[in-house]
Parts: sequence; structure tokens; C-alpha cells
Amino acid sequence: MGDASMCINCGLAVAHSEQKFCPACGQPTPVHRIDWHFLSHELEHSVLHMDRGILYSLKELMLRPGHLMRAYLEGRRANQAKPLLLIMVMAAAVVFLSKYVLGEGVMDGFAASIPAGRGEVSEGIAVAMKAAEQVATWTNQHFALFTLLLLPLEAAAFRVAFYRFAGFNYPEWLVVAAFLTVQTFVFWVVMVLLSRWLPQPQMWVTLVSVLFAIFSLVQLFHERAWWKTLLRAILGFGIFFVVSSVLTQVLIAVVALAMFA
Repeated sequence: MGDASMCINCGLAVAHSEQKFCPACGQPTPVHRIDWHFLSHELEHSVLHMDRGILYSLKELMLRPGHLMRAYLEGRRANQAKPLLLIMVMAAAVVFLSKYVLGEGVMDGFAASIPAGRGEVSEGIAVAMKAAEQVATWTNQHFALFTLLLLPLEAAAFRVAFYRFAGFNYPEWLVVAAFLTVQTFVFWVVMVLLSRWLPQPQMWVTLVSVLFAIFSLVQLFHERAWWKTLLRAILGFGIFFVVSSVLTQVLIAVVALAMFA
């Protein structure tokens, strides 16, 4: 396909026949036609390889989470999948399994946490429940977007909790938060598959993912005293859960007021 003597993307001359990538723009040289061999090769090297790509990153994230995060932050990323790609893949897996294994949306239990009322407050409670259902429906339909919207909040919570401790800037905490979110999705997939034998899977997902995330942060900052990291991690999750809960209630209140109007 195209002229093998130059880069098809930027036009730079190919230095020699063994050149695999253009030094100017990174375009593969030469370009191969998309056929079954090309697709199988891409699948093998970007997804199925256990020493690089998605499966490699997921394996390391669950077996050596702190070391993987440290490597990624320090620039050793050649074999790793990008954290946002991992989020998209695992979010799709959670949505798919929740729908076809549990027969419900990911956040269908969200509105059930609001108790029903009686007497003169029943109308207000009914409106609040309806508003919560609408929020849950939107979240089910835009689960990946909802997850991405929470990342800046989680990263900010850890930035505050680890202030003058970690030395990470805010974008680096975004990366850490993304990896921790991927871990949560992995546990979510496992809990969905075990939901027939395990009551209240969402509660277990929250508990296990938080405990494992704390372990991951302790491993990430292995050069520091573990109890200091533990306390700061608990503080970070506390800030995140409180602020996200308040924002959720505010959103429900806004939707309920719009329904009254």
C-alpha cells in the first residue's frame, strides 16, 4: 500500500528496509493492508499478549498495582495500555454483564436507597424517588461518561489527602484515580458473575475495591511508612465519598425541583 520508500503520513523518506516506524511522526513503515492477517496480528499484540497491552496491564494492576502505577508515572509505559482505554473496556464489560447476567442496569439499585414515605410527606418522597430513578437511568445510559466525570473529583480528593506527601501533581493523580477505577470495574465484573451466590454485590464491590485501592496506594508509596499512607488513603476516600454523595443529593434535588416546576 502506498510508496514503500517514504512515510505515507508525513512524506519523510524511509531510511532503510528494516525501519518499522517513521522517526518524525511514528507512522508504521511500511503500511500493511487491512486483511485477516493484519486484524489477527493487531488482536494478538494489542489485546491478547500477556507481556504487553490490555491483558498485561490488567494482570499487573491486580497482582502488582502499586508497582504498575509507579512504572507508568515514571515513564515506563511501552508495554502498558493507557488507563483511559482500560476504563472504557472495563466499563463496557460491567454494563454488558450487568444487563445480560443480572438483567438490570449498573445503577438500578441507586434509587432503591431512598425510603418510601407516608402521610403528608408521601408526595415529596415520591418526587424524590422519581428524580433518583431519572438520575439512575441517565447513569445507566452514560455509564462510561459518568465514570469519567467522577475521576477529577477522586483525583482532587487524593491530591488534598496526600498534600506534601506524595509529590504528585494533579494530572498524575488523575492517572492514579483512573487505575483505581479500573480495579473497581474488575471487582465489579467478578461480583456480577458471582451474584447468584453473593447477596448485595454492589456493597461487596465497594468494600473490596476500597480495601484493595488502599493496598495499592501503600504499595505505590512503599518507601514511606505504611500507616501514614493508610491514614491518608482513608482520608482521601472519605473526602471523595462525602463530596460525591453531597453532589448526588444536590443533583436529585435539582431534578426534583424541575419536576415540581
